[in-house]
Amino acid sequence: MSDNDDDFMQESDNEQYDFEYEDDDDDEGGDVGIENKYYNAKQLKVDNPDEALEEFLGLPGMEEEKGDWGFKGLKQAIKLEFKLGLYDKAVEHYQELLTYIKSAVTRNYSEKSINNMLDFIEKGSDDEKAYQCMEKFYSMTLQSFQSTNNERLWIKTNVKLARLWLERKEYPELVKKVRDLHQACQREDGSDDSSKGTYDLEVYALEIQMYSETKNNNRLKTLYQRALKVRSAVPHPKIMGIIRECGGKMHLSEENWKKAQIDFHESFRNYDEAGSLQRVQVLKYLVLTTMLMKSEINPFDSQETKPYKNDPQISAMTDLVDAYQRDDIHAYESILRNNQDVLADPFIAENIDEVTRNVRTKGVSKLIAPYTRFNLAFVAKQLKISIAEVQDIVGFLIVDQKLKGRINQENGMVEVSSDDDVSRIRAMQQWTTAIGALCNTVLDEGDGFKADDSSQALGGTAFSGDSSRIIISRNTLQSRSGKPKGRGKKGGFGIGGFK
Repeated sequence: MSDNDDDFMQESDNEQYDFEYEDDDDDEGGDVGIENKYYNAKQLKVDNPDEALEEFLGLPGMEEEKGDWGFKGLKQAIKLEFKLGLYDKAVEHYQELLTYIKSAVTRNYSEKSINNMLDFIEKGSDDEKAYQCMEKFYSMTLQSFQSTNNERLWIKTNVKLARLWLERKEYPELVKKVRDLHQACQREDGSDDSSKGTYDLEVYALEIQMYSETKNNNRLKTLYQRALKVRSAVPHPKIMGIIRECGGKMHLSEENWKKAQIDFHESFRNYDEAGSLQRVQVLKYLVLTTMLMKSEINPFDSQETKPYKNDPQISAMTDLVDAYQRDDIHAYESILRNNQDVLADPFIAENIDEVTRNVRTKGVSKLIAPYTRFNLAFVAKQLKISIAEVQDIVGFLIVDQKLKGRINQENGMVEVSSDDDVSRIRAMQQWTTAIGALCNTVLDEGDGFKADDSSQALGGTAFSGDSSRIIISRNTLQSRSGKPKGRGKKGGFGIGGFK
């Protein structure tokens, strides 16, 4: 709701709609004159701002004592002066405006008006002079509310000032300010004041944003965990959206995909509840995390995200995750090439390379699957990527034992070893080793084969264990028919009637 709307709401509440048939007294006539002057000045703001400014500044002088109309006139005059670049005049009249908050207007109305005024100044500050003017506004506001012992508005104004330091990346000033704010949200014994939990959580959000931007993950993790433990607060959903978003970025940088996905989903839900446009950007982060997780679950299948599936701002990411899950590398590359705005976000640009690498790795694996030999240049041509990158991906697959093969860097050929050949050779090696071990056990470490009575009965076969040889007599090589035993049907020698 704009400040103008606030004025309208305030004025509507004070208007009386009873029918009066008596003549107005002089005071009421004076009020009507001031009111008409105020609304006439508002109509002149767009077409003739200079004349409107003069009319607004004339309102305080029309009141015998400071009152609502003078306060409203000064508010409109300050906004016009700031918009016209009359910063010194705006500061002068803002100082006068602050004198009204002690007794001329109600406390709630003054707080709301000052907050709206500071928001207006903050949004309109687009150059160095405007920023200097805004700093003076904050300084005067803090002095005024400290003198009136209005702690609540003092904290709110300091939070706005801290947000200004964050936007301008003036981190030393921000560190000092958040330290003061944390102390203001504590009791005298140093414990957290539960009645100020909401403000404390908002300060945590500012501090977490600062450490997220400066990549200080150690400090960020400590504050993130501390913020989630605050139970006395009833925070605005946008504040929780900010905290969860920074937490998701922190987890993603640590490659903790699952926790990052949870945080981004919670951040999106909170931003959506708050009606913040940041929900679209966080939804993009959620899609990015889903691809980094190599998940087959479409992030737009959930009830919260489904309405945004066809949103023009998110359509590129929708197509991207669809191509990723279909392993369609050409569609994926085409979407990135035709939607450069996706990479406009520094966080996405920083992490999308890992997703692209995964897509290309899956593409290489799928392409070379039927081959026992292939050329790196062939793969590069098919996937439309460089030979160096193909070699890097193939090398990664070999090291990761997802591909058994060797790269010949001289001719760019890759020879893939068959799993069947490897298994057969390994089995033969194991069989040979087992036979060798058996021979050693029987012939070297044991007593060998010895001749006994049964051997004599079988035809005089003799065994010499001490020489590790088997000595066979000529009689053994004769069959029962008395004929010498020669080669069998398959070319083997018959020994003792066995082939």
